Amino acid sequence: MPETTVFLDRAGVPEGREHETLDARDLPPPRPLKDTLERLAELDDDVALVQRNDRRPQHLYPRLDERGYRHETLEDDGTVVTVIWTPGGERDGRRSEKSASPGRSSAGDGGR
Repeated sequence: MPETTVFLDRAGVPEGREHETLDARDLPPPRPLKDTLERLAELDDDVALVQRNDRRPQHLYPRLDERGYRHETLEDDGTVVTVIWTPGGERDGRRSEKSASPGRSSAGDGGR
């Protein structure tokens, strides 16, 4: 499996973002959804979350969209990696005090 930074780059996360990883591969439903949303609520807006799972988190996508997150799901060696971030450190119209200048972002449709 490639380094996490490879997934950040492929997803279009702005350069220099810190990141955290959540391994949800062995969690039964609805734990991946619940744990991901809880972790995102705890993170600063300038930190990306990389979720590793054994399937695409279809039920997570609408929740991320509602909250103003960008996301991209990639697959590698049987593992599904969903990268979640805020564009330019912004979410729900708010800007993080720690955020860098806005960078590029992908459409984040997660392959839907």
